[in-house]
Amino acid sequence: MQIAVWQIVIITVLAFLYRIERYGTQVLNYDAVLYAWIVGLILGDGLTGLTIGASVQLMSLGVAAIAGSSVPDWPLGAMVGTVITITTGQDMGVGLAAGIAVGTLGVQLDVVAKVLNGFMARKQAAYAQAGEYSKMKHVTFLGPLFFGLTDAIPMFLVLLFGEAVVNGVISAMPAWFTTGLSIAGGILPVIGMAALLSYMPVKQYFSFLAVGFVLSAYLGLAILPIAILGGAAAYEVYKKLTSASVATTTNEGVLEDE
Repeated sequence: MQIAVWQIVIITVLAFLYRIERYGTQVLNYDAVLYAWIVGLILGDGLTGLTIGASVQLMSLGVAAIAGSSVPDWPLGAMVGTVITITTGQDMGVGLAAGIAVGTLGVQLDVVAKVLNGFMARKQAAYAQAGEYSKMKHVTFLGPLFFGLTDAIPMFLVLLFGEAVVNGVISAMPAWFTTGLSIAGGILPVIGMAALLSYMPVKQYFSFLAVGFVLSAYLGLAILPIAILGGAAAYEVYKKLTSASVATTTNEGVLEDE
C-alpha cells in the first residue's frame, strides 16, 4: 500500500500530539488501543488498528513509568505496528515485532528528552532570577517540543522508509552513547522516587514500604500484584481509621447528651 502525503502528515502530527498529551492533560494517557485505531482509520483499516492496539495494550499491563523512570513507548509501538501491517500487507506478528522495536527505542529517546529538559529548566531559572520572564516563557515551550519530537521523528521515518530504518538507527548507535543513556535512565528513577518519598508519610507507614521493597527486590513480583496488595492494605487502613473516627464521634455525642 502506498501512503499518501496527507496520511504521513496526519499520522506524524498525531504521534507528536500524543506525546505532548501524555505529559499534559493525560486524558488519553497511554491508550495504545485508541491511537492505533486512529492510525488504522487514517490508513483505511480501523479493525487492524484495534487488534494491534489491543495486543500491545495487553503487553503493557502492569508496566508504569514510576517517578522519573522510562519505559517502552507502547502507544507509539502500536501505531508503528499498525502502519507496518497495513502498508506491507504482512502478518500482524511482523508489525508487532517492528512496533515493539520502535517502542523500545522510545526508552532511549525519552531519556534524551528528559536530559535536555534538565538543561532547559536551569535556563528557565536563570532567566527568572534575572527578571527576564518573556525569555523564560519562550524557553518553556521547548519542553513539549522535545518530547513531541521523540515520537514524531521515529514515526515519520517509519512512514517514509519502513521498519528497516529504525533497526538501522538502533544498530548504528555507538556503545558509549547507549551506555550513557542507560546510566542516565537508571539515575532518573532514583531521583524521582526520592522526590516522591519526601512528600509521602514514609515514617508513619515505613512497614508497608519495607514489605513492598521485599516483594519487588527479593521475590521479583511485578508492579501489578504489588499494587493490588498495596491497595488491599490501604483499604484495611482506611477501614480502621473510619471505624476509629466513628467511635470517637459516638463517644463525643454520648458525653454531650450526659
